[in-house]
Order: sequence, then C-alpha cells, then structure tokens
Amino acid sequence: MNVVTAQNPVVRFWSTTKVILEMIKIEHTIFALPFALMGAAVAARGIPSLYTLFWIIVPMVGARSAAMAFNRIVDADHDADNPRTKMRAIPAGLLTKTQVAIFTVVACAVLVFAAWKLNRLAFELSPVALLCALGYSVTKRFTIFSHAFLGLALSIAPTGAWIAVVGKFQLAPALLAAAVLFWLFGFDIIYALQDTEFDREYGLRSIPAYLGNAKALIVSRIGHICMIGFLIAFGLTAHLHILYWIAVVLVACLVYYEHSLVKPDDLSKLNFAFFNLNGYISSGLSLLTIGDVLLWK
Repeated sequence: MNVVTAQNPVVRFWSTTKVILEMIKIEHTIFALPFALMGAAVAARGIPSLYTLFWIIVPMVGARSAAMAFNRIVDADHDADNPRTKMRAIPAGLLTKTQVAIFTVVACAVLVFAAWKLNRLAFELSPVALLCALGYSVTKRFTIFSHAFLGLALSIAPTGAWIAVVGKFQLAPALLAAAVLFWLFGFDIIYALQDTEFDREYGLRSIPAYLGNAKALIVSRIGHICMIGFLIAFGLTAHLHILYWIAVVLVACLVYYEHSLVKPDDLSKLNFAFFNLNGYISSGLSLLTIGDVLLWK
C-alpha cells in the first residue's frame, strides 16, 4: 500500500490533489494563460468583464489539465522506461490510470460547461478544442510533427478567448494563434532534444529523433522566425501601437538568447531556456500588449 492510500480521507484527498497538480504541471499554465488574456484584451479593446474573464480562464485551465492528464495515461508505459520520466505519478505508483482518467473526464466537462457559459459558438467549438488538446498525446506514434500538434492545441487559448469576447471568427486571432503555434513548435523541439535517443529506441517520432539534434535546432529556429512574422502580422491587423512593437522586439531577443543557450551536444542549459525564457516571453508579451490596448483604446 502506498503512502497516499494509507492516510485518512482528508489527508489522502489533499495529498492526491497535490500529486495531480504536480502531474499536470499546473505552474506551466503561464505558457498558455497570458495568450488567452492577451487575445481577450485585444478583442475587447480593454479589459473584458470579470464574468467573461472568469469563463475564459476556467475552460483554458480545464483544457490544459485534461490534455496533460490524458498525456500521462497514454505515455505511462514509456514514462516508466525513460530515466527522465520514470518518477512521474503513474509509473511511480502515486496515482492509478483510473484516477487520472476520472480527472481527465472532469477537466473535459469543465471545459464544455465553461464554453456553454460564454456563448453558443464557444460551446459548439468545445469538442474541437478537446480533440486538439487530447489528440496531441497520440501523435508521436505516427508523425514527427507532434510538436506542431502541441502548438495547435495551445493556439486554441487566444482564439478561444477572442471568440469568448466577440462571439465570431476574425483574422487577427487566427494570426495570433499561428504565432503561438510556431512558438510552441520551436520550443517543444528544443525540449525534445532530451529524448532523442530514447525516442529512436522506442519508435517514437519527433524531429530530433528523425533529423538529429543539430538539424532539429535549425527547424526550431525556422519555427521561431515564423512566430515573429505572425506576431508582426497580428500587430498590423489588430492596429496595435508602440508598446506592442517593443514587446515583439523583446520576444525576438529572448528567442535569440534561448537558441544561444542550447547546443546540439550541450543541453546543460536546456531547462532554463525552456521553462524560464518561454515564461518570460508569454507573460511579457501579454502584459505589454494589454498595456498597449489600455493606453490607446
């Protein structure tokens, strides 16, 4: 019997909750949430109502939580064999697949309910959001472009927030979504450099496993160049001002710095490049864009 199941119900519930939050890396919401808030602010040309903001944040967290939990179920066997991931909750015996499956269903239900609270289009598109969020977890079995599918899943955040505010599709959020897709495509390739040999051995597909680390980094750089291009297109289409353009320049500098830290044969600074710098990129871009909107609304 593991430690969690041996405790009394209240302590067990709290212990399990902490394990789940660690499993889904709740702190990594900083990668997606700023883009959702950014999209909402530009769509509203200011700060949306607290009601709208609340029902934007809830489904975004629900979608990301469902995606991460489902990924842990799908990858449980591989995680157990990978020295880097063998201490994750399921292979370490801290949670069962059934527990994680229940959490996944609840998180999916939260997304659908929150979308219903926003507007009809958001509700009708909620199954598409779920398909993108959950589908990423199986893509490494059949395509090296799993990184792009993960980018697609995250790009739902600004698009969904925009639809939550205006209730319709427009060009600007599609451009912002494309920027997010290529941003994540680029930095997920960097993250995957850790597992190049493991992926090859177990038949998992990724760009580093297919091309090798050196060429994979080139593809990552191309993805980030595309990101900057789409950020420029978004700024022009959304008629943003000086603070936004300062943010774009800062993002370009941070991306350049990120790539300077990671070498094909030296991944010692990968965690800083992946976690810290990308957190600065998403939060910094969002804060300056929201400031831009508030100053020139």
